[in-house]
Amino acid sequence: MEDLIEKDLELIEKASETIKKNYDNIKYNHTVAVAVRCKNGKIYTGVNVYSLHGACAEQVAIGSAITNGEREFECLVAVKGENGDEILPPCGNCRQFLSDYMPDLKVIIETKSKLKKIEVKELLPFAYSVPE
Repeated sequence: MEDLIEKDLELIEKASETIKKNYDNIKYNHTVAVAVRCKNGKIYTGVNVYSLHGACAEQVAIGSAITNGEREFECLVAVKGENGDEILPPCGNCRQFLSDYMPDLKVIIETKSKLKKIEVKELLPFAYSVPE
């Protein structure tokens, strides 16, 4: 686990700004936002799209980054709530997705004592993978 640095706090702020602009307190279709920082420093954001077969905010943000030509990712954070003031760890499906696509990615999580960055593989220690 690593301590956060200034650009990690900026990443959290971008995610919080995104959910504040998009939070849906009527149908609760958009309740989580993600900010992902690429290795070149660019930040992409996304919100969850809730429905029967919706997409998590991680998938939306990373899809946006990939659509814009990004392929190398550094760090990701998810926030939830109307003000984006709660850090949310990736769900199981997203943990597998992140493990498959970007195993070296760091994820900001909230521990009992403070916010930390951990590697995706720490979130999913026994991840399914196709043998090489």
